Formats: sequence, structure tokens, C-alpha cells
Amino acid sequence: MEQPSPPTSLPKYLAEGLPKQDTETLHKIRNYVEALIEYRDQSVDTDELPETAEPVEESDSEGSGTVVKEKVTCGDDSCKCASGDPADMHGPYLYRYYRENGTMKSEYVGKPESE
Repeated sequence: MEQPSPPTSLPKYLAEGLPKQDTETLHKIRNYVEALIEYRDQSVDTDELPETAEPVEESDSEGSGTVVKEKVTCGDDSCKCASGDPADMHGPYLYRYYRENGTMKSEYVGKPESE
């Protein structure tokens, strides 16, 4: 059996360095890579969300993550929303919180249908 070829997208330092490792080290690397992928793919915990975010059930939303209903500020310091008072904030709007490479991110999904 021939040694497998690395994927062409693999950085050169890994493609050249991995074959030089002993089998025990390769097993440790595999375990680390699996744990890293699991960490990066984990869902967003509700306690990580902003205090004003209210998780909602969204069966038709695309992608993984947690969809929330959230009131937001527009960023204009002269707007009454700048006070941070939820009654003066804009929305609610739907946002999807997800992880990308281990970092929590969010994206605008739209307005809730019932609002």
C-alpha cells in the first residue's frame, strides 16, 4: 500500500510535517482535530446570547444556530434608541447566532411574521 497523498488544499507545512510524525503522535493529532471540529461546530448556548435576545422556533430558517427575536439600536447617537431602553429600541428583528471557526457570530434573518 502506498502512502496516501495529502489534499491539495492542505498547507505545505502540514503536508510535509504530518508524514514525519510517528503513529502515536498522529493518533493524538487526529483526536485533537476531532475535538477542535466538535468545538467549532457546537451550537450557541442560550446563556451566551445577548440579554435582550429571545430564542424562537424557526423551522424554515437556513443554516444551523439559534434564531432569536431581538430589539436593537440603530447606532445613531441622536436616536432615542441610544438610551438602551428596550421600549425605545427598534424591532424586534430575527437574528441567527452561530459559530464560525469557534467564534460566535450573528446574521440578520428578517422581521418576525407575527409582528
